[in-house]
Order: sequence, then structure tokens, then C-alpha cells
Amino acid sequence: MAAAGMADAALAIQAGTGQLDVRWASSEDDVRAAQHLRYQVFAQELGARLTPPDGTTRGLDVDRFDAFCDHLLVRAVLPGDDGDGPLVGTYRVLGPQAALRAGGLYSDSEFDLEPLASLRPQAVELGRSCVHPAWRSGGVIMALWSALCQYMLAHRLDTMIGCASIGLDDGGYMAGRLWRHLRHTHLAAPQWQVNPRTPLPLDDAVDLPPAVPGVKGMADAPPLIKGYLRCGARLLGPPALDTAFNTADLPMMLRIDELAPRYRKHFFGS
Repeated sequence: MAAAGMADAALAIQAGTGQLDVRWASSEDDVRAAQHLRYQVFAQELGARLTPPDGTTRGLDVDRFDAFCDHLLVRAVLPGDDGDGPLVGTYRVLGPQAALRAGGLYSDSEFDLEPLASLRPQAVELGRSCVHPAWRSGGVIMALWSALCQYMLAHRLDTMIGCASIGLDDGGYMAGRLWRHLRHTHLAAPQWQVNPRTPLPLDDAVDLPPAVPGVKGMADAPPLIKGYLRCGARLLGPPALDTAFNTADLPMMLRIDELAPRYRKHFFGS
């Protein structure tokens, strides 16, 4: 399950008071560590109702796509460590050839992605992003994105597709507000827009323009969504309802040639 041609790639990044070691999973134990962190975040912290395959070890988040994905891991390197430090962040990446073997993308189950057909031969799907609660200051996600950009460069890929999730504990208020704001500011060109298979119910009677007195817009958006948008990502359409995870999922796309200049310099050095 190691990334093709990337299994030995590792990157040490200084983050805050500790150091981060970023590498691709190269063993079943590595993948299980990622699945365990996902379980801790999605099931235990956020209350997702996971439905793993029969026989899955308790305490793991597993689905059928894991076997086709490359798994990116970030470990904390703490003073006195004599081996692998604790896993603090993970992403999984489904490349174009692996997606064919898997019979499609995870996002295909939530959205009609036919408008993206011409992009898919050079696109990866990003998913199952999570960071340990104690490491959410930003360094871990930047380390993950830096490694993802190097992956894209190494494999000559140009498009990242994925979903950004918003919790529904507020009844969908935040998700609806973000959609109404972002459709004016960050919506992709019409030819790339997609429709959810199960739309999040929205009250379209109130359609917020980009700036309305008293409306915070992006101020309260989840950090992952704000990070995607700062990098240059575009929203592909309205949110889908994910009842298992109790989230609204916004379809996002980031093309390497649209990466914001300051992030291009940070991730690629040019």
C-alpha cells in the first residue's frame, strides 16, 4: 500500500516545539495506524456511525477504498523518542489508475462527477483527512499538503478532488451559510460544476451576497475549508448530505496551475 515510487520519501519539518516526520505508509501496520487515528477522530470525537467490513478489528475506520489508496502519515518526533513517534495526522490519496481498479472514486457515491471526466486521468482524490486534536495549530496540515504537492509533481498529476466536511450539530446552519457565501466567491466554472446525489436540504430563500453587514462569511469556516480556499481551491457545487458521518460534504477541486503563488513557492520552492 505504499505510494508508488514514494515509499522511501520522508520529510522532517519543524513545527512549533516538536518536529514532524512525514512519510508514505509502507506496511500494513502503517495503514492500521492511520485507520486507528481516523477512528479516534471520526467515531469517538465526531460521532460518525462507521460501517466497516465484517471482521474489521475494533477501533479502526476501514472501507473498501483503503486497499487502493496511498496513505500519508505525519508523526510527531518528540524529545527522547527512540523510534516512531505518535501519529498526529493522515490523508489518503486515490490515484487515477488505482481509481480505475477500485471502480471509481469515493466521491462518486456522493456526487455526479461526470462533468470532471476529462480531468480524471490526471486527478487524485483526497480523503479521510484528520489531525489529532492536540496538533491542530496548522503545522500538521501544512506538512501534509507539502507532501501531497510533491506527490503530484512526482507523478505528473495536475488536479486534486475531494470533499470538505461540515458537522451538522447546528442543524446545517453553518453548511448552508458557507454554501450561500462561497457560491458567490469561490464557485468553479460552470463546466466543472457537479450535483449531489443526496443534497443537503437548504433554504434558498436567503441567498447571501459576498458581503452583508453582520454576516461573518468565512470567519467561522472549518480550518480545512479555509486552507483549501487560501491555496486556490474551487467549490464544485452545493453540499451533499452524509448521514453516516452527520456532515454536509462540499465538493472541492484544486488544480496545480491555480495554486496561489505564495503556496506554490512554499510547496514547490518556485
